[in-house]
Formats: sequence, C-alpha cells, structure tokens
Amino acid sequence: MFDDECKGKDSWPELVGGEGKVAAATIERENPLVNAYIVIDGYDSVIENFCCNRVWVWVDKEHGIVIQTPIIG
Repeated sequence: MFDDECKGKDSWPELVGGEGKVAAATIERENPLVNAYIVIDGYDSVIENFCCNRVWVWVDKEHGIVIQTPIIG
C-alpha cells in the first residue's frame, strides 16, 4: 500500500479510538507533507487513487471517533 516515493511517517495505528479532529491535527503535525481528511464512515465517499500527500481519517458518524488506522494513500 505504501509507495516508496512517499516520505515521512505513513501510518498512525495509535490514533484508532481517539477523536477524529485531534487525529487529523496529529497526522499533519507528525508528517507535514500530508493533508489529513476526516471521512465519516457510511456517509462520505472518497477518491480511491493513491496519493502520497493524503491521509483519510475514517470516523464513526455518531461520535467522530477514529475507527481504522489512518495511512497515507
């Protein structure tokens, strides 16, 4: 999944279970080469192409809690 051309930290498993907004800020702070986008599971859709400067932060609709490991892509 992770492209050799991508730079910096590429996944954040430690953010699962935390608040989506905090997770997005943490991701962008830990890897300033990426933009983190909050995506509501079951509600929002995403582009499926791979991109080194993008991280989807999947959250549950009810509480905004991160439900899967955010990774570059």
